[in-house]
Amino acid sequence: MVQVEAGGLVEQLGGLEGLLVKLLQALAIMLVGATVAVIVRSVMRRNLSHRLPPYIYRPMESLVFYLLLAVSGVAALAPFGINPSALLVAGGFAGIVVGLAAQNTLGNLVAGVMLLIEQPLRVGDPVNVAGVSGVVANISVFSTEIRTWDGPLVRIPNSTVFNEMITNYVKVRARRVELLVGIHYDSDIEKARKALLDLMQDHPFCLVNPAPEAFVEEYGDSSIVIRARCWAPPQAWFATKVDLTTRVKETLDSAGVVIPYPQRDIHLVSPGEIRVRLTGSGREGCREGGGGEGEKR
Repeated sequence: MVQVEAGGLVEQLGGLEGLLVKLLQALAIMLVGATVAVIVRSVMRRNLSHRLPPYIYRPMESLVFYLLLAVSGVAALAPFGINPSALLVAGGFAGIVVGLAAQNTLGNLVAGVMLLIEQPLRVGDPVNVAGVSGVVANISVFSTEIRTWDGPLVRIPNSTVFNEMITNYVKVRARRVELLVGIHYDSDIEKARKALLDLMQDHPFCLVNPAPEAFVEEYGDSSIVIRARCWAPPQAWFATKVDLTTRVKETLDSAGVVIPYPQRDIHLVSPGEIRVRLTGSGREGCREGGGGEGEKR
């Protein structure tokens, strides 16, 4: 009887020892997983926290951290005889179903993260995206909002933004300002060029290097077209263009250079006979060349 009880006790102790070993194994797996999660979070903070807005980075950091903890928790079930691969397979199928159902949303999410990491455009940048021009008002993980030059707010999905050509007008050191000015054929070309060059060289936002230029673009129907151009900081490009355009006429007037109206010369060659009937008189006259009797003026 004593031997039976001793054998049962030993068997219970062996079972407890095995359970303790399994618990220790599970705890070790979870500790390793938690350590990996902490290391990954630390790496993300060093490399991404200063490049992404807080409202984007913090949810991303939490998602990765708790996902790693969840994986370590599933792996910790292995010592108890629970196959984690079955759970992972089930989770994988569920992820596929959810991914197919929200394909566009996930595509916008991934594109939004890539845009925030690469940063081809930022809030406040004047841009042209997918034919929409304006200033970037907001960039979220799903869409980008652009306020157009005339006021309306346009929302563009991030997948479209990521796949379209993006023209950013401020991610350059300088932007060129160009003016086309027509002068009269009787005006002095060199005097006009010098006046335009002096105007650009004296402007506070026109850069010295590259230097301003002014040259004849073409000989038009009504005027000689001069192209004047200079480089300006992108932030001051619009103000510089407006100011130069406004001051061009005053500058050329001071230099004695005329900006002509559109004009057209008409030459009559060998005009034919023109017959004119005067109403009320019953007379009929004809005009040939410079005019004749019966012409009504």
